[in-house]
Amino acid sequence: MTDYRVNRGEAQEDQFTAAIEKTTSRVPSSAFLALALGSMAVSATFQAMSRKHEALFIGQWAAPFLLLGIYNKMVKQHGSDGIKGAKSNTGEGYASYQSPERSYSQTAAGI
Repeated sequence: MTDYRVNRGEAQEDQFTAAIEKTTSRVPSSAFLALALGSMAVSATFQAMSRKHEALFIGQWAAPFLLLGIYNKMVKQHGSDGIKGAKSNTGEGYASYQSPERSYSQTAAGI
């Protein structure tokens, strides 16, 4: 059976994606939360005004805003490719990467 999974450090994002992430990472994470809460408030207002279709349309924006906020936060914490100090496709700098599972097991074992 062939294993098609991509391991850390095997693939890198293209420059277009990296440029977008560099620009959008400047947006504070609280902005996405504010947009989500704002869309819920506008949706509730439309619902109170008996404008049901508009309320549903605007209310469905909250989840994408929150997902964009999560993505934004992950890019800020892990970078475009999720490897700290990576210099090329060959995996240089991979040794400095510490997986969340490893850091958790080390802290749990020390308790």
